Amino acid sequence: MSLLSDLINLNLSESGTKKIIAEYIWIGGSGMDIRSKARTISGPVSDPSKLPKWNYDGSSTGQAPGEDSEVILYPQAIFKDPFRRGENILVICDAYTPAGEPIPTNKRHNAAKIFSHPDVASEEPWYGIEQEYTLLQKDINWPLGWPIGGYPGPQGPYYCGIGADKAYGRDIVDAHYKACIYAGINISGINGEVMPGQWEFQVGPSVGISAGDEVWAARYILERITEIAGVVVSFDPKPIQGDWNGAGAHTNYSTKSMRNDGGYEVIKKAIEKLKLKHKDHIAAYGEGNERRLTGKHETADIHTFSWGVANRGASVRVGRDTEKNGKGYFEDRRPASNMDPYVVTSLIADTTILWKP
Repeated sequence: MSLLSDLINLNLSESGTKKIIAEYIWIGGSGMDIRSKARTISGPVSDPSKLPKWNYDGSSTGQAPGEDSEVILYPQAIFKDPFRRGENILVICDAYTPAGEPIPTNKRHNAAKIFSHPDVASEEPWYGIEQEYTLLQKDINWPLGWPIGGYPGPQGPYYCGIGADKAYGRDIVDAHYKACIYAGINISGINGEVMPGQWEFQVGPSVGISAGDEVWAARYILERITEIAGVVVSFDPKPIQGDWNGAGAHTNYSTKSMRNDGGYEVIKKAIEKLKLKHKDHIAAYGEGNERRLTGKHETADIHTFSWGVANRGASVRVGRDTEKNGKGYFEDRRPASNMDPYVVTSLIADTTILWKP
């Protein structure tokens, strides 16, 4: 008699079939709830344009009324499926009305328009996104490793810490890291964060719209792994009030002009544009960010724009190497952990490349 695990791990190709399973993934009505469902495809596919469009009940995701509930999924990016493996795939989709109009929660559509603008495309914008998150005990919504109803020792030993009394959930983190590499996501690293139970993974450098696709795919894989582990992942920017660090999604950014000789002057002009648009960016950088951007715990105050070299208390940080080399990249430290990467990446490009003050 086969065990359930044996059946889950069946290799479909051993049966002689060419059929594969495609998991269609999209973003639900809250802007952070990831949804997915699977369908059978007649054979391996590597080009999303070769996949069929699909539909779902938008009235059940807060994205359409019950009397006109059909929402159409357009496949946009393909990743290998680390759960089913073989030729099976994960498919990042965005959502449209039956008439072909992007629904209001489809943030990818507008981002793709910005990234396809000739002035943006010619600058080849690179992004490196540092996605922080907190692992929670399932039934009590309290950080993993924390005593129930109590607190661990103060912050200090946990950042990049090792040991059973400092690192909580490393098996989940490492499983996620390897699964992302397997999937073809450009994940570049992981580390334990300042608050115990909090971790970070980095995606990038990724070019243009692919940065958003890869972050959403990585978030999906993380949610699936925590589901298996019986743990809840939180992207709340300040999951625990008090003297504990919040969770952000620091966004590292450069253009071709910034990476070339003389790029530091281009960077400073871009930062000046970001300063002028500070309120617009804060409004788009995630809900609840005011609880995180207090001027404490390695953040700048939400109401004031600042920048500096190697300053983790600034809105925007420039690295020492960039200053020394006269070219490179900068880090926007304002985005919250629950930001939409399509919105943040495209807005930064729009402000720094297209906008003329």
